[in-house]
Amino acid sequence: MDYKQLIIRGISYSQTQSGAYALLLEHEETHIKLPVVIGNFEAQSISLGLEKDIHPPRPLTHDLFSKFIVSANYQLVSVIIYQIVDGVFFSNINFRNSQTQEELILDARTSDAVAMAVRFDAPIFTTQQVLNEAGILLELEEVAKEDESFSETVSSEEGLQSVSMEELQKLLEEAVKEEDFDTALEIQEEIKRRKKKID
Repeated sequence: MDYKQLIIRGISYSQTQSGAYALLLEHEETHIKLPVVIGNFEAQSISLGLEKDIHPPRPLTHDLFSKFIVSANYQLVSVIIYQIVDGVFFSNINFRNSQTQEELILDARTSDAVAMAVRFDAPIFTTQQVLNEAGILLELEEVAKEDESFSETVSSEEGLQSVSMEELQKLLEEAVKEEDFDTALEIQEEIKRRKKKID
């Protein structure tokens, strides 16, 4: 089957479902976006998987499963979002045994599959049918507005701009220790923003 590779474009708070987040995947060639509604825990887990330099003091469920996969001599090869039924995405995680090359396919929720894929830097694929059924094509202006409003949100975080770099590092360590990953990611963004200015 001709699979279409997707990249993660971002995670935003869902406007339609309270307490949920929208994971935005995109087919790079056509710029068709695939929005997937995910829970708070999965959103945190994907964000942490993408931010390689933030390490929680205790392993999260996806970190634990990742360690198990490596210990069992398997590699996560790819994730395939193969269908959508009544607004629910269905995905497979494809593994390969490092020694025997035997393949193993596990059914998974798309949010869990993506959380695992980011930990192994594995590609995420979908079918043309899924893109046709659930994909949306945002106009370039809309995307620019979204990026603008996101950067405004980050830069307007109360008090972060007035805090010294040293203090930010302490706050980051504290947030990770407290397992407050939302705050940790906000602080991380502020640190990155400042480092870019210095560069």
